[in-house]
Amino acid sequence: MTATVSPDSEFCPQKIILHKISKTLEIVYADRTDILPAALLRAFSPDAATRRALSSDYSGTGILSVEPCGNYAIRLLFSDGHRSGIYSWETLRERGNDSDTGTE
Repeated sequence: MTATVSPDSEFCPQKIILHKISKTLEIVYADRTDILPAALLRAFSPDAATRRALSSDYSGTGILSVEPCGNYAIRLLFSDGHRSGIYSWETLRERGNDSDTGTE
């Protein structure tokens, strides 16, 4: 599944690709590409309830779908039923910086 997004900020990705088999989200920016594991995104969901449960193991969790939220974010539907975290462009860019999974 590939989504093309409309640029709305300097952090806006050019393309988002969901890799269901490898359970990763590929985020393509003008200056780099980040590959973010679903487990990392699930563990650090911006949803307040998730932040309280960071000790949970999400290693088997995948992403079922990616839904756009205006021109500023996406909502991810995870295989464990979680769907309330909205990931802004800035949050995704920070996760890429933090995870050291980016390529240049």
